Amino acid sequence: MLSRVRTIANLQFGRGVGISVFPDSCRFITSRRGGVRQVLLDGKRLATLRAHDGRLTLGLAGGKRLFDALSAPSGRVVLRDDVVSFIAAGKNLFCRHVTSADPGIHAGDEVMVVDEKGRFIAIGEAMISGEEMLAFESGMAVSVRHGIQKEE
Repeated sequence: MLSRVRTIANLQFGRGVGISVFPDSCRFITSRRGGVRQVLLDGKRLATLRAHDGRLTLGLAGGKRLFDALSAPSGRVVLRDDVVSFIAAGKNLFCRHVTSADPGIHAGDEVMVVDEKGRFIAIGEAMISGEEMLAFESGMAVSVRHGIQKEE
Protein backbone atom coordinates (compact mmCIF):
# COMPACT_ATOMS: atom_id res chain seq x y z
CA MET A 1 0.00 0.00 0.00
CA LEU A 2 2.79 2.41 0.89
CA SER A 3 4.55 1.97 -2.44
CA ARG A 4 1.26 2.62 -4.29
CA VAL A 5 0.63 5.85 -2.38
CA ARG A 6 4.23 6.98 -2.91
CA THR A 7 3.95 6.27 -6.64
CA ILE A 8 0.76 8.33 -6.90
CA ALA A 9 2.46 11.19 -5.01
CA ASN A 10 5.45 11.03 -7.35
CA LEU A 11 3.15 11.25 -10.38
CA GLN A 12 1.02 14.01 -8.88
CA PHE A 13 3.67 16.22 -7.25
CA GLY A 14 6.99 15.24 -8.84
CA ARG A 15 9.65 12.55 -8.69
CA GLY A 16 10.98 11.79 -5.21
CA VAL A 17 8.16 13.51 -3.32
CA GLY A 18 6.40 10.29 -2.29
CA ILE A 19 9.11 9.10 0.08
CA SER A 20 9.37 12.58 1.69
CA VAL A 21 5.65 13.00 2.28
CA PHE A 22 4.87 9.39 3.22
CA PRO A 23 7.45 7.84 5.61
CA ASP A 24 7.59 4.13 6.46
CA SER A 25 5.64 4.68 9.71
CA CYS A 26 2.39 5.65 7.90
CA ARG A 27 -0.86 3.87 8.82
CA PHE A 28 -3.73 3.25 6.41
CA ILE A 29 -7.50 3.29 6.62
CA THR A 30 -8.82 0.97 3.95
CA SER A 31 -12.13 0.35 2.26
CA ARG A 32 -14.04 -2.90 2.66
CA ARG A 33 -12.40 -4.15 -0.52
CA GLY A 34 -8.92 -3.38 0.73
CA GLY A 35 -8.25 -0.18 -1.21
CA VAL A 36 -6.52 2.78 0.44
CA ARG A 37 -8.91 5.43 1.76
CA GLN A 38 -6.70 7.55 4.03
CA VAL A 39 -3.05 7.77 5.00
CA LEU A 40 -2.27 8.69 8.62
CA LEU A 41 0.92 9.60 10.47
CA ASP A 42 0.98 10.02 14.26
CA GLY A 43 -2.82 10.19 14.31
CA LYS A 44 -3.00 13.02 11.75
CA ARG A 45 -4.36 12.65 8.23
CA LEU A 46 -1.72 13.10 5.57
CA ALA A 47 -3.90 12.33 2.58
CA THR A 48 -7.09 10.80 1.24
CA LEU A 49 -7.14 8.81 -1.97
CA ARG A 50 -10.12 9.92 -4.08
CA ALA A 51 -11.96 6.93 -5.49
CA HIS A 52 -13.32 8.66 -8.59
CA ASP A 53 -9.97 9.76 -10.04
CA GLY A 54 -7.25 8.08 -7.94
CA ARG A 55 -5.61 11.38 -6.94
CA LEU A 56 -4.49 12.39 -3.46
CA THR A 57 -6.10 15.20 -1.51
CA LEU A 58 -3.85 16.38 1.27
CA GLY A 59 -4.71 17.15 4.85
CA LEU A 60 -2.94 19.94 6.72
CA ALA A 61 -0.21 17.58 7.96
CA GLY A 62 0.32 16.29 4.40
CA GLY A 63 0.43 19.84 3.07
CA LYS A 64 3.15 20.76 5.55
CA ARG A 65 5.19 17.71 4.56
CA LEU A 66 4.75 18.55 0.85
CA PHE A 67 5.81 22.15 1.60
CA ASP A 68 9.04 20.82 3.13
CA ALA A 69 9.60 18.37 0.25
CA LEU A 70 9.15 20.79 -2.68
CA SER A 71 11.33 23.83 -3.25
CA ALA A 72 9.74 27.18 -4.14
CA PRO A 73 7.92 28.04 -6.38
CA SER A 74 6.72 24.49 -7.16
CA GLY A 75 3.05 23.99 -6.32
CA ARG A 76 2.83 27.31 -4.48
CA VAL A 77 0.40 30.21 -4.70
CA VAL A 78 1.58 33.39 -2.97
CA LEU A 79 -1.06 35.64 -1.44
CA ARG A 80 -1.10 39.25 -0.26
CA ASP A 81 -0.23 39.75 3.39
CA ASP A 82 -3.47 41.60 4.17
CA VAL A 83 -5.57 38.44 3.64
CA VAL A 84 -3.34 35.90 5.42
CA SER A 85 -5.61 35.68 8.49
CA PHE A 86 -8.67 34.87 6.35
CA ILE A 87 -6.92 32.15 4.36
CA ALA A 88 -5.31 30.70 7.52
CA ALA A 89 -8.85 30.41 8.93
CA GLY A 90 -9.86 28.27 5.93
CA LYS A 91 -11.50 30.86 3.63
CA ASN A 92 -11.10 30.51 -0.14
CA LEU A 93 -8.43 32.47 -2.03
CA PHE A 94 -9.55 34.77 -4.84
CA CYS A 95 -7.49 35.89 -7.85
CA ARG A 96 -7.26 39.54 -6.77
CA HIS A 97 -5.33 38.45 -3.67
CA VAL A 98 -2.72 36.36 -5.53
CA THR A 99 0.70 38.00 -6.02
CA SER A 100 2.40 35.06 -7.76
CA ALA A 101 1.80 31.44 -8.65
CA ASP A 102 3.73 28.52 -10.06
CA PRO A 103 3.06 28.60 -13.83
CA GLY A 104 2.98 24.78 -13.79
CA ILE A 105 -0.22 24.70 -11.73
CA HIS A 106 -3.28 23.30 -13.54
CA ALA A 107 -6.93 23.45 -12.52
CA GLY A 108 -7.63 20.62 -10.08
CA ASP A 109 -4.07 20.40 -8.71
CA GLU A 110 -3.36 20.30 -4.99
CA VAL A 111 -1.56 23.54 -4.16
CA MET A 112 0.10 25.11 -1.13
CA VAL A 113 -0.86 28.67 -0.25
CA VAL A 114 2.02 30.69 1.19
CA ASP A 115 2.44 34.27 2.38
CA GLU A 116 4.85 36.76 0.80
CA LYS A 117 7.62 35.61 3.17
CA GLY A 118 7.19 32.03 1.93
CA ARG A 119 5.55 30.60 5.07
CA PHE A 120 2.97 27.81 4.68
CA ILE A 121 -0.60 29.09 5.26
CA ALA A 122 -3.03 26.57 3.72
CA ILE A 123 -3.58 23.61 1.41
CA GLY A 124 -6.29 23.44 -1.24
CA GLU A 125 -7.33 22.74 -4.80
CA ALA A 126 -6.53 25.10 -7.67
CA MET A 127 -9.68 26.18 -9.47
CA ILE A 128 -7.75 27.60 -12.43
CA SER A 129 -4.18 27.47 -13.74
CA GLY A 130 -1.32 29.42 -12.14
CA GLU A 131 -1.10 31.77 -15.12
CA GLU A 132 -4.85 32.45 -14.99
CA MET A 133 -4.64 33.27 -11.26
CA LEU A 134 -2.37 36.18 -12.16
CA ALA A 135 -4.27 37.24 -15.28
CA PHE A 136 -7.77 37.38 -13.77
CA GLU A 137 -8.99 40.17 -11.49
CA SER A 138 -11.97 38.26 -10.11
CA GLY A 139 -13.01 34.70 -9.37
CA MET A 140 -11.78 31.95 -7.09
CA ALA A 141 -8.15 30.89 -7.45
CA VAL A 142 -7.89 28.22 -4.73
CA SER A 143 -10.59 26.31 -2.89
CA VAL A 144 -8.90 26.12 0.50
CA ARG A 145 -9.36 22.79 2.26
CA HIS A 146 -7.37 23.49 5.44
CA GLY A 147 -5.77 26.62 6.85
CA ILE A 148 -3.14 26.60 9.60
CA GLN A 149 -5.57 28.06 12.15
CA LYS A 150 -7.98 25.16 11.64
CA GLU A 151 -5.87 22.25 12.88
CA GLU A 152 -7.31 18.80 12.17
